Amino acid sequence: MPTLRIIDGTLLTGGPHHQVINGDLYVQDGRITHLGKVPETADETLDASGCVVIPGFVQSHIHLCQTLFRGAADDLELLDWLKTRIWKFEAAHTPDSLRVSAQLAIAEMMSGGTTCAMTMESVHHTEAALEVVAETGFRAVVGKCLMDAGDEVPPGLRETTAQARTESLRLLDAWHGQAGGRIHMAFAPRFVLSCTETLLREVAALAREKGVRIHTHASESRDEVALVERLTGRRNLAHLHALGLTGPHVGIAHCIWLDETEQELLAETGTHVLHCPSSNLKLGSGIAKVVEMLERGISVSLGADGAPCNNRLDAFTEMRTAALLQKMRCGARKLTALDAFQMATWHGARALGLENEIGSLDVGKAADIAVVTLDTLHAAPHPDPLSALVYAAMASDVRHVVIAGRVVVRDGALTTLNAADVQAQARREFTALAVRAGVA
Repeated sequence: MPTLRIIDGTLLTGGPHHQVINGDLYVQDGRITHLGKVPETADETLDASGCVVIPGFVQSHIHLCQTLFRGAADDLELLDWLKTRIWKFEAAHTPDSLRVSAQLAIAEMMSGGTTCAMTMESVHHTEAALEVVAETGFRAVVGKCLMDAGDEVPPGLRETTAQARTESLRLLDAWHGQAGGRIHMAFAPRFVLSCTETLLREVAALAREKGVRIHTHASESRDEVALVERLTGRRNLAHLHALGLTGPHVGIAHCIWLDETEQELLAETGTHVLHCPSSNLKLGSGIAKVVEMLERGISVSLGADGAPCNNRLDAFTEMRTAALLQKMRCGARKLTALDAFQMATWHGARALGLENEIGSLDVGKAADIAVVTLDTLHAAPHPDPLSALVYAAMASDVRHVVIAGRVVVRDGALTTLNAADVQAQARREFTALAVRAGVA
């Protein structure tokens, strides 16, 4: 693999020992070998003058399969959003439409400095998304959505418990560790309302047996929480815990409507919270108590969720929104720029179980890197580069992106996807998908 040198930048290392280092960064064999003063020449050089060099953003909750529905499910609350739009669209996917949806999502995320995501796909055609991850150079933890129950679930999303288990295991055997280790598989039961207790217990056992992650949703809306309690006799987190779906290998998206006992449960078990502030606002779901969770030692990371409930897959927006919401709730001193940056990088890597591989700029780690210019009107004069990054910078300010040592964005242009082609294909595929879904 060619060597790479990123020169003349301000390095924000992130991680538990965050530093600001002025200088260069050197990459060999896909890994970071030097930070700061770099004497070696390299096969390729990226200019980072006027830029911050950061670990690539790690989004811990994404749905690649939903990106094609952007703008087609607005102004709805969660359960109506799922039943009247999202499930119909997902049920109508073909391998080709899901492939284009994944390309569109990954193109947007890489262009905006995201180098890794944990994504929950639909019930069928997950292999199409995995192929796109492999081809584009992206890094991802991918789970096939599991749904063996639920009201108003369309036929195209219905599966038996046995089918859910069998296909997840097949994908695990075929894809876990592929693409040079960039692809990891997870078990992804959608949420309590669409999964039988049998399936959830089996997922809990299989995840521990196979040593892989669990990725699910819980306590996103008050209506959902009330339905779960009515059906199970327990609050959402207590129910998941009773079935074995908590622990350091579990990531739970949203976690807005938690009581004190549930927060204590997350802290005691080391379960990760996958916070999606923009999605929570757009669906009218609520504002998670992130400050309180962080103070309890709960791991909280960031994700954009799906394009139909955001409608952007932009880590900059999520960092800024997360910080501003908590300041409004708890005071201006809470959730600092550094807190938000760590949630978007280091804590995301921890939630995916990849903190020894990515999430900070450290010698020996995989070279997943974003270079962000601060030489803009909206960031000037940027005396504090971290403040400028979190509160002022935008996705369009990303100059270069590197994943596993490979340049996937150079001077703002994608190198592994053609943006114009992806957009044109997305328009064509959505038109046909909407007809199949009956929502054209």
